[in-house]
Amino acid sequence: MKKQVQKTILLIIVLVIIAGTIFFFFNKKPNEYTIVSPTDTTEKGYIGSASCKQCHAKEYAEWTVSDHYKAMQLANEQTVLGNFNNTTYTADGITSRFYRKDGKFYINTENEKGEYQDYEVLYTFGYYPLQQYITDFPDGKKQVFRQSWDSREHKWFHQYAGELIAPDDYLHWTQSGQNWNLMCASCHSTNLQKNLNAHSDSYHTTYSELTVGCEACHGGAKAHVESGGKQATFALSTQNEELNACMPCHTRRGEVTQHHSMVREVMDEYIPEVPVTDLYFADGQVLGENYKYSSFLQSKMHQQGVRCTSCHSAHTGKLKAEGSKVCLQCHAPKYATSEHTFHKGNEAETDCRVCHLPTRTYMGNDIRHDHNFYVPRPDLSVEYGTPNACNACHTNKSAQWAANAVVQWYGKERAPHFAENLLKGSKQQGEYSITALRSLLNSKTTPDIIRAAAVYYLGNMPSEASFALIKKELRAADPQTRYRAVIAIADYPLEQYEADLLPLLTDKVKAVRMVTANALLTHRDLQTCNTYAGFGQAHNDYKTFVLSQADFPLGSATAGDYFVKVNDRDNAIHFYERALTKDKNLNYIRLNLATLYNSRGANEKAEAVLKEALRYEPKNAQIPYFLALLYSEQQRYAEAKTGFEQAMRLGMNDESVKRNYQNLLQLMKTQR
Repeated sequence: MKKQVQKTILLIIVLVIIAGTIFFFFNKKPNEYTIVSPTDTTEKGYIGSASCKQCHAKEYAEWTVSDHYKAMQLANEQTVLGNFNNTTYTADGITSRFYRKDGKFYINTENEKGEYQDYEVLYTFGYYPLQQYITDFPDGKKQVFRQSWDSREHKWFHQYAGELIAPDDYLHWTQSGQNWNLMCASCHSTNLQKNLNAHSDSYHTTYSELTVGCEACHGGAKAHVESGGKQATFALSTQNEELNACMPCHTRRGEVTQHHSMVREVMDEYIPEVPVTDLYFADGQVLGENYKYSSFLQSKMHQQGVRCTSCHSAHTGKLKAEGSKVCLQCHAPKYATSEHTFHKGNEAETDCRVCHLPTRTYMGNDIRHDHNFYVPRPDLSVEYGTPNACNACHTNKSAQWAANAVVQWYGKERAPHFAENLLKGSKQQGEYSITALRSLLNSKTTPDIIRAAAVYYLGNMPSEASFALIKKELRAADPQTRYRAVIAIADYPLEQYEADLLPLLTDKVKAVRMVTANALLTHRDLQTCNTYAGFGQAHNDYKTFVLSQADFPLGSATAGDYFVKVNDRDNAIHFYERALTKDKNLNYIRLNLATLYNSRGANEKAEAVLKEALRYEPKNAQIPYFLALLYSEQQRYAEAKTGFEQAMRLGMNDESVKRNYQNLLQLMKTQR
């Protein structure tokens, strides 16, 4: 999840606006046989993987041993790996029972009310190193159980092990954080159409094939089959086409729309995360469950034209060779010897992946390699605290020890790398960081994904220097960089860049167009925005995006923000309330709601929601300040005085607070 926060703007008294959405995704693994969905999707030309078998027998056979084949399956004796022989598993305050009845599989576990209930397992999800299980819920929802089967150790275990998760918590298995339609479906089925009804928070999700089939990568095969192979399916002949086919499921990303087609331009369909802190380590190494794409785009491998199938078989998904042999397809044999590694132990110690694709573990037991092919830099670990592959093995040694060894083996000089400036930029320390980020943007060797990250960081350091750099990147060749520049510049007065921004309403890339419409709505009313050329379609794209993401808690919050901007208070209240039902910890939304309730004269609701906010954040000075303003309006002056004093005691001492407080004291004197 996990997250992508585009910008946070706090407007005291008026409201807090957040233009962003967090996109969390789960497992990206395995699957089974061909099943066509309950709805007919052949009008898009999808006819199922079985149609490929006759002419592409070798590829079809390879696919049937792949993780893709087993990504999602109907639960039956052949597909279910877990122990359902009336066994129990206790963890984190929950005891679950797994049993069979009439040839079906059941889990008795805690429901959304904190009570125990029997649920039928309808689908398996993945198979190795773990298998998850899915059941049906009302409103077209499918939920993924917290209890997962460790296929390696043959035992039950909990996702989020060690956490006591309340039934109303976002991460409880019955809530949005474990919802298949939202979190998992698009990467485990073919031609998945989420079909969210944002207003009712219900789904009519469809797919052409239950699992990840041939058409997931090659597109609908109907015309290809009917023409006897004369009409080609979606071509994957270039590095970019191949990356675009893999990217949707092998990256952490937002979705521009919930109705996808085969990807030709990534940001017409998706918004990949950029390597910035909270999601990544400050040098670009993977931290969160971000998958591969944004890491790979940083790498020299990507710059040199390497593609996924250079190392992985296209249809089995497995490596083309074991260990370092996969690297030696291109690299000289000496690189897998002690001449290069200075390690004289077993073969595992000279495996290229140990040093250049270090691992992290996700979902409890899923070990994954970082794909930025980083050269270990323990010297940066010494200075900045970032991890390095040397100390991942030599855990009893210091980073300085490892840095000294590198100097001894390879000399004092390190090849220039963007990580050094990215690290400095991530510190967000004024001119020190801005200078480093400027260097990244001015260098022709900086990968585009790092340029986009640099713009993101500049957006968090408002200054004349930052503004000049961001404004220039509105014309960047890379759409991700343009997209980040639009978000970053929206904090500045529109008059300073309006002429540069307006052309982006007709940008060739949808994500850029729609975020430009949102930036304009931040500064201008809808009536004025409608006079801009191209705004209508860009605005429609943004609204579609907002509503398609409203099943996320922050997606609902973003929908509320949007409807505030277009002066639709009913829908703003609806989606803010929805966001809080999905995640009660989104406390800033309570301030937004209080403002909207107040504007409707519903001051009892405004007061109640602010008091609830104060319970969540008793040290947040803005909450008693909001209460003080509300009490002042209601002529409850003693309570208002207490609120102002509490706000100031908590550190809110700007001139507006002091002025309001002094005015109140004067008013109270005249009332005596």
